[in-house]
Amino acid sequence: MHQPNMIDFAAGITAIDTEYVRPGLDASHLVVQGDRAAFVDTGTTHSVPLLLAALAAKGLAPEQVDWVWVTHVHLDHAGGAGELMAALPNAAAVLHPRGARHMADPAKLIAGSIAVYGEEAFRRLYGDIRPIPEERIRVVEDGERLMLGDRELEFIHTEGHARHHYCIVDRASAGVFTGDCFGISYRELDSDAGPFIFPTTTPVQFDPEAAHNTIHRILSYKPERVFLTHFSCVESPAALAPQLHRDLNAYVDLARDRANDPDPEASIHAALRDWTFERLDEHGVDPDPEFREEVLRMDLALNAQGLAHWLKHGGGV
Repeated sequence: MHQPNMIDFAAGITAIDTEYVRPGLDASHLVVQGDRAAFVDTGTTHSVPLLLAALAAKGLAPEQVDWVWVTHVHLDHAGGAGELMAALPNAAAVLHPRGARHMADPAKLIAGSIAVYGEEAFRRLYGDIRPIPEERIRVVEDGERLMLGDRELEFIHTEGHARHHYCIVDRASAGVFTGDCFGISYRELDSDAGPFIFPTTTPVQFDPEAAHNTIHRILSYKPERVFLTHFSCVESPAALAPQLHRDLNAYVDLARDRANDPDPEASIHAALRDWTFERLDEHGVDPDPEFREEVLRMDLALNAQGLAHWLKHGGGV
């Protein structure tokens, strides 16, 4: 196993590239407080050796990990949780009440993902999804606080992207671990204008009103930074939020405008690509369309799928 790509931040936080799909797309965060540790999101089963190597690089043993905090059960965040838990004898997996059963019995998650990706691609992307024993799962309620050593973290339920999503307020870092609720920001798209950020509307539980409200709730804690699973730390979230609100409104409008097209998803995808590329132009990002497609291909497709699903199930009303 090669050494993982790690980025160290203040307050004992390290981003670990899980190497899901491509470098720089998906991060797990290791949080170290004294001689205790926790992981935030896990990547896939294939990512677990990288996470354990990062732990060892920090001079910590698996026995020193108290928590695996899974923001939600989409497999790029949670697919490796069962495999990781098997390597961490003292850890509890912390899950939203709506997500816990899917980690104890991942059969529905697996079946749903195979339906989307096909068996071969599913195995290549995710490997085997190992269940977590129920007695090792800790369900966290909205506003509940947990301790990592002497460090207190607050867990807030945050809908909009998924109904089984929580974020973690970490006052020690003046940050919030936001999973997918404060959008996506890839470092390749940074420019002199700062980070480029955009929402994720992945199927099947996108809710634009809840997504707007979640952004407001995250900002109510006045964080100086947010830690995104895609991809890691961005500063000054209050300055980035208007981009997310603007995009959410634009996505809803462009989806509704195409509700009666013969193939709404294809039309939405094309419009989403045009909108995003115009925003990239405004932001001063490399104009090479092949580069942009390489970075954004999966997100544009998933966002289009999510918007089409939302429309089909009453979003256009």
